[in-house]
Amino acid sequence: MDSQFDELAALYEEMAEWPFRKHCEIPSVFNVLGDLSGLDVFDFGCGSGFYSRALRQRGAASVTGYDESEGMIAYARRREEKEQIGVSFIDTLDETTERRFDLLLSVYVLPYAPDFPSLLDMCGAMVSRLKPGGRLVALPIHPEYALPPSYYRHYGFQLSSDDQAPYEDGSAVTLHLCHPPYDEYVTAYYWSAQTLQETMAQQGLGTLQWHQPRATEEGVQLLGAPFWEAYQDRPHAVLLEGRKEG
Repeated sequence: MDSQFDELAALYEEMAEWPFRKHCEIPSVFNVLGDLSGLDVFDFGCGSGFYSRALRQRGAASVTGYDESEGMIAYARRREEKEQIGVSFIDTLDETTERRFDLLLSVYVLPYAPDFPSLLDMCGAMVSRLKPGGRLVALPIHPEYALPPSYYRHYGFQLSSDDQAPYEDGSAVTLHLCHPPYDEYVTAYYWSAQTLQETMAQQGLGTLQWHQPRATEEGVQLLGAPFWEAYQDRPHAVLLEGRKEG
């Protein structure tokens, strides 16, 4: 994570209302997470704190949100100070958060590891937060995302590969947030399903399951089935789930 996110906190909050997030991504995440009652949850790469607050509001016993971006974590802390939801926000990792959590959520964080050593370290930092048997749920770029840059424009963004080999591990991907009135660019990196599985396994995560995001019935009723067809066929992200061994 880096300074490219420092000025984007308010936009990320507003994006929660974009149809593909409100009626597909967010419900899909909470469907995989299931019952949060009594769980200690770590939101790794919490950004503006949207998911952290939602986790707490949906019954988690405790939620800790972590992000390196000064702008993001400052925004999250201001919201917590005002709303008093009961989320702790931190900007560094140390031994006090190791082997402590029942569940770790990491939304759109894995794509910001720019090389394999960084990916390995990131996965290790995630898994080490979990108790033995704890569960990890992450949302990386879909290993088979659609390559035409305009494919997702209907949903408010574009994805374009910056390399000749778009499905090559570590290849750069530009995310263009183009939902009016926004025009913002973020650089991410592609990782294959095999690499993500092998890296998580190397860091102690058990057999992974992959879950495709699905639009809710409400979303289909509101916007019509044709609106969702392209995204359901080739979603730009996928849910990855596994348990810590030991």
